[in-house]
Amino acid sequence: MGVRPARLEDVDAVTSTQIRAWKCAYRDFLPPGPLEQMTGPAAEKMWRRQWDEAILSPPTPRHRVLVAVERVVPDTDAFTALGPGGVLATAAQRASDRVVGLASHGPAEDPDLRPGTTAELLTLLIDPNHIRRGHGSRLLNATVDFLREDGYDTVVTWVFADNHAMLGFLESAGWGEDEAERVLDMGRPIRMIRLGTDIR
Repeated sequence: MGVRPARLEDVDAVTSTQIRAWKCAYRDFLPPGPLEQMTGPAAEKMWRRQWDEAILSPPTPRHRVLVAVERVVPDTDAFTALGPGGVLATAAQRASDRVVGLASHGPAEDPDLRPGTTAELLTLLIDPNHIRRGHGSRLLNATVDFLREDGYDTVVTWVFADNHAMLGFLESAGWGEDEAERVLDMGRPIRMIRLGTDIR
């Protein structure tokens, strides 16, 4: 298990992780129509293009995409005929990383914030089949490490007000509401709130 910068070969996994995470996390409070528009086949193609661009040519050097990975080692029982040495060599060659979560960040864009010292956590998502394994905490910690290296002293993020799981996670990590909010029209008003934390 670990966290690393996203690579081109991660684009498909990042996109599918986002879609699965949104479907699972947002189904209880977003209207079905808008959620389908966010996660359907047409949207998936659009997100794939956007992640490809974000990973290959980010807007600035301070924009990053990180992925949480689990190491996948093949079942070596299939290689017993190779002998012990052959089993180890084959397993090592075929072991790979499975993307199970993602985070992205960049300079804050809200007009009341200073982008030189305040960053925004744009995305933090974990595959529903891999939650409660510490991936969210590792992604958050790695994000903060990068932001400190870039000279930021605070970071903010926007969260759906009814996304209690994400709110609880961030609050347990020391984040708090800063009184900013926005309301999206998704067939009915959907409220978002901004949270922030000091990372100095």
